[in-house]
Amino acid sequence: MKAHMTTHDDDLKTFEAHGAAALPSPDEQGHLDHDGARIWYSSHGSGPPVIMLHGGLGHSGNWGYQVPALLDAGYRVVLIDSRGHGLSTRDAQPYTYELLASDVLAIMDALKLEQATVVGSSDGACTGLIMAMTAPARVAGVFYFACNMDPSGAREFQPTETLDRCFHRHAADYARLSATPDQFNAFVESVGLMQRTQPTLRPSPAARTVQRRAADVSRAGDQSGQIGGSSITSHGGDFAPTARTSRSYNVARSAGLKTLSRSSSTSLSRA
Repeated sequence: MKAHMTTHDDDLKTFEAHGAAALPSPDEQGHLDHDGARIWYSSHGSGPPVIMLHGGLGHSGNWGYQVPALLDAGYRVVLIDSRGHGLSTRDAQPYTYELLASDVLAIMDALKLEQATVVGSSDGACTGLIMAMTAPARVAGVFYFACNMDPSGAREFQPTETLDRCFHRHAADYARLSATPDQFNAFVESVGLMQRTQPTLRPSPAARTVQRRAADVSRAGDQSGQIGGSSITSHGGDFAPTARTSRSYNVARSAGLKTLSRSSSTSLSRA
């Protein structure tokens, strides 16, 4: 297995200056016209497919440290720039996570992927969870982090120097990649409106029961918390696209994220 970088960038100074590591060359890349936008995607390697969905204001290049780890583990990695992000365009439609999920499903159709595991950060995580709810047969599992299913539970946003560095990187990348490089402020406001108001989902009584069972399993010392079936796996805490997060993506040894690395996690089966 290839060695990967283990350097840390907790204050994101390196990320601000240089971005993440360069992505490996894709086996396939292109654009798909879908619902008023041109959605960029790339495909790397072979094996069980894993779709990686970046966070709000970012782009697929933010996964530069994680993609090699997944390829080494025997996965096919599919990257998608969300509409309006990176190399994808957008129209005047308001952002919704359902719309972003429909873009991902359209890419899956184009690549003839009947099912895939989804790894999502922040907005990408919300999108992956919406996919699991609305098209469960297409989703083998979801590894999500730095997201919420109800904005009322989120803490009030507090800017920090580290977050400012991340924002500066996103602004620079938008100017470099976007088909509308002078519209960053409008883009930020559109994405921000979605983040402040969506999604608004509540767990069903059955889901609360599963959550309690998963918590009991986790407290008993089983870090994977697997309760049968396809898994939906959460990883708490903030996300920084640095080399050390690649360890969270040595997910493996079976499709659907049924085995995870040592990151603390709780897995829930879909009802």
